[in-house]
Amino acid sequence: MSYAIVGFGKVGQALAHAFARKDIDVTVASRRPPEALAPQARAIGPTVVAKSLREALEADTIILAVPFGEHREVAKALPSWKGKTVIDAMNALVPLEELDGLPSSAFVAQAFTGAKLVKGFNHLIAATLATDPVVEGGHRVVFLSSDDEDATAHVAALAKQLGFAAVKLGKLNEGGALVHARGRIWGRLIFQDLFKKEQ
Repeated sequence: MSYAIVGFGKVGQALAHAFARKDIDVTVASRRPPEALAPQARAIGPTVVAKSLREALEADTIILAVPFGEHREVAKALPSWKGKTVIDAMNALVPLEELDGLPSSAFVAQAFTGAKLVKGFNHLIAATLATDPVVEGGHRVVFLSSDDEDATAHVAALAKQLGFAAVKLGKLNEGGALVHARGRIWGRLIFQDLFKKEQ
């Protein structure tokens, strides 16, 4: 399984730290050329490699960590997203009417034709997301929601590999609404920094 993070701002770098901590290979890309990202990627760890957007999108699982308004540009980079799992780690700071009344991830999913889309890794601030998720005998919680159960299971396994405890919230328009930030409407689980003890 191959992984890429598209967007190398605070959230993208926080997620890159999570992969580096567990020695999991991950490609990072952004609008900037790979050579501009390479020094920061190397500083995070040897498993974090900066590549072009086109190369990054060859990965099986792609984490979207770009500003919300840029997701359509990323979507246009591939003619079809069939066979890809896309993790939406963005928050939509736009009015609801601009999203056709949909949860932000359902709106994003329309652009990524054929992809399996999972909302995840979006509810914590980057500084928290960047820290070790294993604390005091427990694991920091990440909330996942998707209309595809297989994709949720796949991303939950990745979250566990990265040291997080995945909590599945169900479909995007149900439990997923709890972690959607849209305009001035913030889901009740946004910024909730929770831990799950080992079972």
